[in-house]
Amino acid sequence: MKTLRKKELKRFRIVATIHKDVTERLEKINASLAAETRKVLDINKSERHIRGGLATKEKYLHMHG
Repeated sequence: MKTLRKKELKRFRIVATIHKDVTERLEKINASLAAETRKVLDINKSERHIRGGLATKEKYLHMHG
């Protein structure tokens, strides 16, 4: 049986590979799709701190309210 740490490392490698495929390899296959994908990833990156803050706020509201 795999340890939790090994499972997490495997999951990270899968996510990292997908990210590399989408950001680097797709450019060589389909440049226009890569450009659209880059826009979506950039929007997600610029908004993720907001989603994290909202999730934390929601967590504490449920814990203390």
